[in-house]
Formats: sequence, structure tokens, C-alpha cells
Amino acid sequence: MLVGERMTRNPVTINEEASIDEGLHLMRERKVRRLPVLDAAGRMVGIVSDKDLLHAAPSPATSLSVYELHYLLAKLTIKRVMSSPVITVSANTPVEEAARIMADNKIGGLPVVENDQLVGIITETDIFKVLLELLGARTPGVRVTVVVKEAKGVLAQISRSLADLGANIVSVATYSGPTAAEPRIMFKLTDVDATAVRQAFEKLGVKVTDFRTV
Repeated sequence: MLVGERMTRNPVTINEEASIDEGLHLMRERKVRRLPVLDAAGRMVGIVSDKDLLHAAPSPATSLSVYELHYLLAKLTIKRVMSSPVITVSANTPVEEAARIMADNKIGGLPVVENDQLVGIITETDIFKVLLELLGARTPGVRVTVVVKEAKGVLAQISRSLADLGANIVSVATYSGPTAAEPRIMFKLTDVDATAVRQAFEKLGVKVTDFRTV
């Protein structure tokens, strides 16, 4: 799966000389949390998030009058608070690579650039939607997690056993990490009896760490 398949095309943008007030209004109106920033020539020169704008705006506890607040917000431009240079990806970037870049850099979105032109944006929300699909989260069925040994043919052996039951494998995910000392595999299954699945894993001698019908 590539970024180009999941990105939002023709994203909402804002000019670098626009005011903070204009940026906040645009975000509320278009229901977005970040805006690629363009210069007068239409080149992307930065990106700004709702947090950037809210942190730059005067506190509600300020002693300034309403008129003074509007004056300050009108004078403070997007260029002053945007992040630049911008971390970008291409439409051909794998989705997992985009997710890694976001996680490593603690950012919630990446503009997508092709031939120096902004063509889209992919955000943490898009990544969450991909995760839901990969884990079969919206499909009712049997969800089982097992501990596996790092050996060739283990997954094939389990898959054959599930196939013999007539199970439809909706999703398979492998993971390991700080909370999982041993590699684990999560299966999401449909069209199969939960009791039969549990018995099949017991017969294989595979350790089940989580078993539920969802």
C-alpha cells in the first residue's frame, strides 16, 4: 500500500502572508488540523498546525481588549509560526514508511510532493484508518493471538490447520516489542466456530495469549 492510495488530494493550503486569524478560521471552516503553506509563487514553503496557531494566539486570560486582540492576530502572519523546512514524502512512498517518519519526528502529517509540486497530504488519521483495515477491526469474528517460535513454516502450519476448519482469514499481523518478549501473531477469522479454533491451536501446541469473539 502506497501513500498515493491513501492521501487526501488537493489539500487545503494557506498563503504565508495570511494572518493567524485567517488560518484558524480556514481550519474551522474546512475541518482540518494542518495546512501546507505556500508562497506567492505557489511553492510550498512550510506547514502549520492548529496547535501552532493556538499557541501563537494571545491567551484568553490576557488583559488586551477585543480590538487589540484582533489587531495582533491580523498582524501576526502564518510565515512567523509555520514549520520550515517541511518533511515530505512522495506518492510512491510505502504507507508504513510514512508512518515511521511521522512517529520518529513526532509529527501528525506529511505533505506529498511530486516534481516539486504539492499533490496531497497524508495524516495520522489516514494511518489509523489503514491500521483498522489491516487488523480487520470492523469485521466481526474470532480474534486470537498466539506466541510463535522464529522458525520456517510455522505460519504455514497454522494456516493449513485453520483452512481445514474452513476458516476465512480476514487479517494476519505479526508483532514483537517491549511488551511482547516473544514474536506473536494475531489472526482475525470469520466463518468458523470459536471452540473449534481454540481446539485447533491446542492440538498444534501453540500458546494462546488472547482469545476473544468480537
